[in-house]
Amino acid sequence: MNITCIKVVHLYLNIKLDKMKLKQIVYLLFLSGIILSCIPEKKEPKFNHFVEQFSDVKVLRYKIPGFEELTLKEKSLVYYLTQAGLAGRDIMWDQNYKHNLQIREALENINANFTGDRETDDFIAFKVYLKRVWFSNGIHHHYSNDKIKPGFTRNYFETELLLKSNTAIAPEVIAVLFNDEDAKKVNKKEGVDNILSSAINFYGSDITDKDVTDFYKTAYKGPKGTPIEAGLNSKLVRENGVLVEKVWKSGGMYGAAIDQIIGWLEKAQGVAENNNQAKALGLLIEYYKTGSLDVWDQYCIAWVSSTEGNIDWINGFIEVYNDPKGYRGSYETIVEIKDFDMSRKMAVLSENAQWFEDNSPLDPAHKKDTVVGVSYKTVHVAGEAGDSSPSTPIGVNLPNNNWIRQQHGSKSVSLGNITAAYNNAGGSGRLKEFAFDEEEIRLEEKYGQIADKLHTALHEVIGHASGVINDGIGQPKETLQNYASTMEEGRADLVGLYYLMDPKIQELGLTDNWEALGKAAYNGYIRNGLITQLIRIELGNDLEEDHMVNRQWVAAWSFEQGMKDNVIERVTKEGKTFFKVNDYAKLRAIFGRLLKETQRIKSEGDFDAAKALVEGYGVKVDQAIHAEVIARNKQFTAAPYSGFVNPVLETVLDVAGNITDITVTQPKNFEEQMLFYSKHYNFLGKKN
Repeated sequence: MNITCIKVVHLYLNIKLDKMKLKQIVYLLFLSGIILSCIPEKKEPKFNHFVEQFSDVKVLRYKIPGFEELTLKEKSLVYYLTQAGLAGRDIMWDQNYKHNLQIREALENINANFTGDRETDDFIAFKVYLKRVWFSNGIHHHYSNDKIKPGFTRNYFETELLLKSNTAIAPEVIAVLFNDEDAKKVNKKEGVDNILSSAINFYGSDITDKDVTDFYKTAYKGPKGTPIEAGLNSKLVRENGVLVEKVWKSGGMYGAAIDQIIGWLEKAQGVAENNNQAKALGLLIEYYKTGSLDVWDQYCIAWVSSTEGNIDWINGFIEVYNDPKGYRGSYETIVEIKDFDMSRKMAVLSENAQWFEDNSPLDPAHKKDTVVGVSYKTVHVAGEAGDSSPSTPIGVNLPNNNWIRQQHGSKSVSLGNITAAYNNAGGSGRLKEFAFDEEEIRLEEKYGQIADKLHTALHEVIGHASGVINDGIGQPKETLQNYASTMEEGRADLVGLYYLMDPKIQELGLTDNWEALGKAAYNGYIRNGLITQLIRIELGNDLEEDHMVNRQWVAAWSFEQGMKDNVIERVTKEGKTFFKVNDYAKLRAIFGRLLKETQRIKSEGDFDAAKALVEGYGVKVDQAIHAEVIARNKQFTAAPYSGFVNPVLETVLDVAGNITDITVTQPKNFEEQMLFYSKHYNFLGKKN
């Protein structure tokens, strides 16, 4: 406090309250204002989103805006749902690869008990390997699906790390860490047996593509017109020469972890915000107890119909990207708190969903007459597990069952605090390196973030909800097979791209300049699809991850289609390659034509056309451009992949053991959280 403030305080204290007159009271109030102005404001320390970086990974943290404003009951619901999610964490590890849990236990034992020199290059390489395995929920890269290569030798592993930590691990498992066996977690390439060549633990080791196809020709598919998601929650194996499903349920495969999930969900049901939430949670519990996919559909209907309340969740075996045949769902949970302000702003997309469907460039026969119940919210994540953690999506649209979406609608959410963390932790160096000119940079810096948010919203709300499958045509996983996921993601991307450059976006109040927004979005999509996403894969590799593949086939097909009119120009400047959009209106028309064709492929189940599009434009990489991109990117130290630690929710109890509050803290580092999870949520054995 400065000298003037001290004098004022002295004068203030010397006014005799028992002799005050009106003027003195007024003066006293005046002095009170001065004193308060002298007290320094408490500034909240700037939140540090960065945790650490290793290999090709950057680990971040996120805040939970609005958590403190929740009631105790709402906080308790969030807590129980996050605990339910974490209870199933090890399911994802085992799904990713049959030896993952055994490998993780061994690596963590080495980390805790190694008595050798921890300052050598080999041990430092071991620590990096351990963190990469933690980040990927197993020994295969979370994005490329390639087996992660240790930066140390097998001899060092066996003679130093294992011996000097008293760690035991099966010889065949040691071998797989260093050899070429099980090299791909998911292999969707043409010309190979996709099941046999994938290490994902969804099938017995002797199961083939033909086995899967034949099994699901006769397997139970649910009532006519309302099919279940066959195979979603089971492992297909051969027992005594017969194919059978080992169902993931209480008393079945993964039962020990599922029983823990059920216990926490029952607690959550007890503090549900309303009857609809309680009903949905009850059906989710019944599903985990029975394994019935008919009950799962009942749950999905109840969940998508439960739109009131401040808390929501995603929980179950959901996305099928990790199954080369598109049947089995990876375990995933996200716990969400509504972002009231952004949800109000973005609700206009849901309210106008029918307009977007009616005005889309689809064949009229492939449009929905009525778009039902598309709800869109921006939410703040309070906790994630399984397939959503540490690497997380930024937007989700569920449920996945097409007939439920058509008859009961869907929920689309944008993960607001996750997007904010990405944006606050990023830099502009790569943009300036790979953007063609100052105008492209200016547009990206001014409209890039809102363009990304709107593209995600349009992708999830309008894209995934758009279009119909012709009568008598099976589900895409049956008709389009290993191309189903990338085709669906590309189709939803194209819906977003088509409408990002439409005056309707400005009319709805979502931007102040639809044309500039559209240009920024188109520049960014072409730049990423043809150039910048290549920094994520090793030189010489093809694209394999569904989203990367779809971005390239959309961008490459559009580039080829526009060559005659020079819509997108490949430019060499100072020895560097760029792709410059010259005619945005014509590019929009190209996106529209591709969207129409992509929807036709889905509606008619045209496998050959899907194969031609994906294999012809989405998989193979221009090796000269790839080598150039890798070289240009070497100047940047920021890792190409990001993920998150989760905030830690802790209960405050009274003497009777009742919850009086729930606090939020941040883990000190990535390792601390991973070890805490292994200690407290390890409910499965090493073999399942």
